Amino acid sequence: EVQLQASGGGLVQAGGSLRLSCAASGFTFDDYAIGWFRQAPGKEREGVSCISSSDGRTYYADSVKGRFTISSDNAKNTVYLQMNSLKPEDTAVYYCAADSRWHHMVHSIVVVTTTPDYWGQGTQVTVSS
Repeated sequence: EVQLQASGGGLVQAGGSLRLSCAASGFTFDDYAIGWFRQAPGKEREGVSCISSSDGRTYYADSVKGRFTISSDNAKNTVYLQMNSLKPEDTAVYYCAADSRWHHMVHSIVVVTTTPDYWGQGTQVTVSS
């Protein structure tokens, strides 16, 4: 059974930092790309970032580039999202997802009509001003 567990969310002041974790199980981690997405109430899903577990390639949405860093610990089957310089507009539920195809994951980040193969439960991030 494929499982993706997001954790690490919380309440932080604008300008602060959080590190999210996505723990994966039930599939061959090294064969998949892992991505982070977010959704605020009343808004459509937004792709944030993704990483290839096989070769380490990364992709970032323009809105988070330079502030967020995605990384992978393959020994732990875990992907992290380090979020710095947080802004109130970063407030959302953050979800992690997996897809066996890198190009499909990148497209999922860019285009809302494309979706990854597997989704996990989200973790709430709230940034106050």
